[in-house]
Amino acid sequence: MSRTHRDVATVGVGGPVGSGKTSLLSAVVPRLRDEGLDVGVIANDILTQADAERLRERFAGVVPGDLVAGVETGACPHTGIREDPSMNLQQIDAFLADHPELDVVLVESGGDNLAATFNPELADYSLYVISVAEGDDIPRKRGPGVVDCDLLVVNKTDLAPHVGADLDLMERDARAVRDGPVVFTDCRAGEGIEDVLAHVREGVLFA
Repeated sequence: MSRTHRDVATVGVGGPVGSGKTSLLSAVVPRLRDEGLDVGVIANDILTQADAERLRERFAGVVPGDLVAGVETGACPHTGIREDPSMNLQQIDAFLADHPELDVVLVESGGDNLAATFNPELADYSLYVISVAEGDDIPRKRGPGVVDCDLLVVNKTDLAPHVGADLDLMERDARAVRDGPVVFTDCRAGEGIEDVLAHVREGVLFA
């Protein structure tokens, strides 16, 4: 187990509102628990606990309620994951105070595809989630979220025929603008989830 920061592995999950970050977490977290890992989840929002409450409901019986927390950034969520991650780091410390056995914390935050990157003090490994419904030109726009993340997740592939998105084009563009891996997912059908987990395992959990 790689625990680079604060004695626990940390995985950042960023992406625009509506890209499917919550659905991805809902698919990934139970599988991590099935592998025997103790998991914490942090949801960043500007002024509410709504995202954390939704995740707490989804993970009921899977993750203890006190290991799902919301961080209210009070400003653009980018601030809390990039410029000043102190609020998130404090929440990780709070998790560890009560759960020193914790193996991994997933830190979720919304943001546009140009700027939502994670401070290396906060995330050992980062995912950036985009949806095909946002347009198949997103990868070629070369936003730091797309280019700099450890793993790019192109989600909601089932919607491609309905929105006229070219998945082959998205894959070519993504691989042209970034060196790291790209995974296509349909969280509702569970497609691509194991590939996401494989990259996370290799990148941080069992590195």
